[in-house]
Order: sequence, then C-alpha cells, then structure tokens
Amino acid sequence: MSTISIIYFSGAGHTGKLAEAVAKGAESVAGTSVHLLAIHGEDIEQGRYKNDEVFARLEASDAIIFGAPTYMGGPAAQFKAFADATGGKWFTSAWRDKIASGFSISNSPSGDKFSTLQYFQTLAMQHGMIWIGLGELPMQPNGVNRLGSFAGATAQAGQEPVEVAPNEADKLTGEVLGKRVAEFVSKLLK
Repeated sequence: MSTISIIYFSGAGHTGKLAEAVAKGAESVAGTSVHLLAIHGEDIEQGRYKNDEVFARLEASDAIIFGAPTYMGGPAAQFKAFADATGGKWFTSAWRDKIASGFSISNSPSGDKFSTLQYFQTLAMQHGMIWIGLGELPMQPNGVNRLGSFAGATAQAGQEPVEVAPNEADKLTGEVLGKRVAEFVSKLLK
C-alpha cells in the first residue's frame, strides 16, 4: 500500500477542484491511499504555518504533490507560509527520496504558472525529493495538457464558479498527473 498526500491552498475553490482531480487519478491505481490536505488560513499564525497533524501525514507519505494558485507570478502566500514551515523537515532530511510533483491554476492560459511549478520543484529538490512531471504531449484530442505544461499539471480559471472552471480537460490533466505519480510510487515500492 502506498500513500500519496496532496497539500494545497485554494483561494476561491478552483485549486481545490484540481486537487480533487489529482486525487481521483492517484486513487485509480490499486493499492494507493490518498490524503487531500488543504492549507487553511487559521493554520497560519503570525505568518507561519502550524499544523502538526498535517506534517505527520506528510512524513508518513511516499509521495507529496504540491498545489497552489499562481498569484502575481508565484505560489499563493498561504502555500509559501507552509513551505517556509518545512524547514525543520529539511534540517532532518525527513522528506529525502520521497516522490514529489505539483500543479497550479491561474486566470490566463500562461499566467506564469510555470514559475509556481519551478518553485515547487525547487522546494522538492531542497528536501532531496524526486520530481515527477506530467509526461504528456501538449494539446491532445481529449484535452489533456491543453496548456502545454511538462513540469506538472496546469489549469485555467478566472472568476467563473467552481462548477465551470477548471474545465473538464484541465481536470483530466490533473487526473493524469495523479495517476502517473501513483503508478511511479507503486513501481518504486515493489
């Protein structure tokens, strides 16, 4: 049995919908347990993220998938508060050799989401993790990777209701990412 945790912040709910799609893809792989872990504002005290239960789940996971909307060219501040709080895990190499991946969403097709994915990659590399990208060609007929991202899954949403955005193609891209991570972890644990 492998465990994948998806740690994410969602401002208006769109990133949460993408996180659910990533979880659906991961759960489609037999023997995979998934934890959806939302970053909540009440877990941030004086700019620092604090939630021992979440950190315990992350430490017990085989893979961690990071998610946040891209605001002003990078991850939302709430995710950054979480990331800054991982320093203790970094100091003890607690996440070394765990699998990592990520996803982001923003208003425009590009929206500088790649900057957020690069931030997640850097965070993972600092922790000694192993990064898994999307691994899909862009603009497939079923809509997978319609935005042309390779580092992770990306999606587009503006002010639309969460029932409308992210669209089905972007959610399918999230599912593909979750499944790919789960399949890789499954092979690794054999």
